[in-house]
Amino acid sequence: MSIWMLIILGGLVTYFTRLSFIALYGKIRFPDWLHRSLKYVPCAVLTAIILPEILFSSGHLDLSIGNVRLVAGSLAVLIAFLTRNTMITISSGMIILWLLEFLR
Repeated sequence: MSIWMLIILGGLVTYFTRLSFIALYGKIRFPDWLHRSLKYVPCAVLTAIILPEILFSSGHLDLSIGNVRLVAGSLAVLIAFLTRNTMITISSGMIILWLLEFLR
């Protein structure tokens, strides 16, 4: 099987998997517990993407104060707790990271 066939097959599988949820959305009644639990998916996905970038520096776990990503991420968590605003949290976390990188 050629690489192009694998790419096309992977694209079709992805497309039809996503289409199934869109096509079935109004036709099937999902349980309330599923609706409640789906509210947490974006937060879980964002955490899974960001946390390794914060904790690992040069391929190794770095929990020191010299890890500017860890410091900026910790301050962003505090800001998130205080403001409960996603845009303010992300913006301030990035600004803090840039400042720490600049001052390094």
